[in-house]
Parts: sequence; structure tokens; C-alpha cells
Amino acid sequence: MNEIHVIGIGDDGAAGLFPAQRELVEKAGLLIGGARHLRFFPEFAGETYIITGKLTELVDVLHEKRAQNIVVLASGDPMFYGIGAYLSKKVPGLTVHPHLSSIQLAFARAGLGWQDAHIDSLHGKSIKGLAQRLDGKPKVALLTDDTNTPATIAWYLQHYGMTEYEMVVAENLGSGDDRVRTFKDLHEVEGQEFSPLNVVLLLHKREARVPRWTLGIEDEDFAQRKPDKGLITKREVRVLSLSELNLRPDSIVWDIGTCTASVAIEAAKLANLGRVYAIEKNEADLENAEQNAQKFRTDLHLYHGKAPEFLDTWPDPDAVFIGGSGGEMSEVLRLASERLRPQGRIVLNAATIETLYDATQTFAKLGMTFRVTLLQTARSKPILNMTRFEGLNPIYIITAWQTEVQEKEGDA
Repeated sequence: MNEIHVIGIGDDGAAGLFPAQRELVEKAGLLIGGARHLRFFPEFAGETYIITGKLTELVDVLHEKRAQNIVVLASGDPMFYGIGAYLSKKVPGLTVHPHLSSIQLAFARAGLGWQDAHIDSLHGKSIKGLAQRLDGKPKVALLTDDTNTPATIAWYLQHYGMTEYEMVVAENLGSGDDRVRTFKDLHEVEGQEFSPLNVVLLLHKREARVPRWTLGIEDEDFAQRKPDKGLITKREVRVLSLSELNLRPDSIVWDIGTCTASVAIEAAKLANLGRVYAIEKNEADLENAEQNAQKFRTDLHLYHGKAPEFLDTWPDPDAVFIGGSGGEMSEVLRLASERLRPQGRIVLNAATIETLYDATQTFAKLGMTFRVTLLQTARSKPILNMTRFEGLNPIYIITAWQTEVQEKEGDA
């Protein structure tokens, strides 16, 4: 079986390849790459194939033409957000020749080490959710595209108050026409023109004071409905409920009846590589939720409506939190249980014994295992020169999961 060589190439084209790699290209019966890559080899006399983005078709071609010597050209390091990682799963016998990646070159041109950098890609992806992935990261590298440009990224960061960053934009790396520009303030990026081939570096300014929020944000830090403040999942209840949700960094979370979005926001910080979907029927509360999400740097998927509306458009969840169901609790629990991914959790907060009864009866009918925690807590409050305790309303925290999953875990 002939080997297929995947060769990384830079903007300097054939000149940046080792002699052995150029020889592989010259001897290839089939040369594959993007149109820009193929233009680097105008003298190539063999068959060529232009990658158009339909990678399943490319895999078919590689299997069909296996008898030929095949070389696939890819940008930079093919195994770094590149085509090599995809092809290696689909086609056996690949030999990958990495070139310098654009990230390596960007940090080199900027004179910065990058072993401690957070790296993210917006190439062909939505910018949605970037805020919580970046928050608190002192050194960041971003791959961009025609939609997620440096100017778009700068606007986005300012929208979430992330002005502690300065931006380095490195363009046309490795082409001999490199350009690296540093913008000390994000607003300086507005109106600038950049080459489509660019990498963005974000660096904390030395004097920047970066806000930090740990688990259990204070209730009063959230914007809440006025004059009826207090319509919020209290800090103590919130922390225990989040623990019961059993979140992972990449969890998909539903928050039904989000109100101030306090649970959704803290869930997004715990599952910063995942996605949080939240729905709220009261428009005034939704405005507070949007304000809080912006303040706490969490780019949530917020919906104005009454569950189960919109739930059919959301991806299957790993965790579902229900703070309020608007009278449709049984239907919401049924839908959530049917859509819940393996090892997922549903957590419901109940302030009354009637809601507790309805929830446990519904979980039992759905064949789910559940447990109930009654949380009774009090906070200190000054009185003259002394301190007393003031009790919070008791809350039932009901946690449910699929019974068969629990049994399999126990057997293991």
C-alpha cells in the first residue's frame, strides 16, 4: 500500500520546504491541495485535485487513487487545527510532514514564548461563547477568518468589558511580506484593514486589573428585578445546585426559568468549553439576565419565552436546571428526561411541598432515580453591636438521573 504524504507548507511556498519534501512533490502522481497551495508548483506535470471543503469527497479520492503516489498540501502544521488530524482518522498509512504553524510564527515575530498560551480557533466557527473561554487568560492566540476579523474580535471583547487586553495582529506570516502590529487599546483596531491571512494575539496589559469571580458570586452583584429584589437563586442554593449538576468543562446546559441568569452564568464559567441555553418568560427579567451575562463575561444563548418553547431547537443536554417552569413542569421534565445525554443530571429547586410532590411523582413515572436535599440556612445580620442570624426560605433541591445509567456505573 503506497504511503500518502501530507506536507505542511507556508506562504513562502516551495522555498520553505526541505529538499526531501520537494522531491516527494515532484515524484507525486497526484498532488492535492487548496488552489493557493497548488499555485506554488506551476511546473507540476502530474494530476492535481483542488480541495473545495468537501472532505468526505477528498477521503473517497484518496482511497480510489491509492495506487498512485499522493501528496496532500496543507497550511502550516496539518495536525494543528488542520486537515491532517481529520484525514489520519479516515485514511490509514498517512505520513505527516509539519511546517511551522501560524501560531508559532506569530509568537516568534512578537518575541514571546507561547508554552503558556491559551489557543482558540474562530476559523469557520461562531464567536459565540468565546468570552467565557478567554476570561482570565493572560495570553491568548486566535485563528481568525473573514467573519471573525481582528476588528470583530476587538468589538466583541469590549462588549464584555474585557478591555484588559492589548492586541497583536500578525499578517502574511512566512510570506516575506510579514507585518506585525500592536494595538495597546482595543478601540484602536476599529477601522483598520488587515490581510485575510492573520493571527490575533491577546495579552494582558501589565497595569490591567482583571476582575475575578469564584464559585458562589454574591447575590447583590447581580442585577435583579426592582422593586422586588430577591427573585434570584440564592448563593448557598446556587452553589449546591451547581454541584448536583455534575458539570464538566464541555457540558451542554439548559436553564429553565433563568430569571437573573445567576445559575446559567456560574454554569458557563464551570462549563466554559460547553454551551449554556437559558429561557425566561418575563421580559424585564430577561433584560437583567442579559446585563448580568455581559457583566460576568458569559456569552449565553438566551431566549425569551415559556418552556417548553424553543427546547426542541436546543442540543441534547448534559445538565438541566429548573428554577421555574411556568406551570408546565411535568411536560418540561418529560422532555428533559427524554433528551438527557448519558450520565446527565436534572436539578430542580422547589420552594413548596406541592412542587416537591409533583416533581418526585413525575420523576418516578419517568423511571428516573432521584434524591432530595432540604437546604435550610441562615445568614448573619448585625443588630446594634451584636450579630444575629436571619433564616433564608427552605429549598428542596431535587436531583434526578436515568436509572439504567446509574446501575451500569454501579456494576462497573
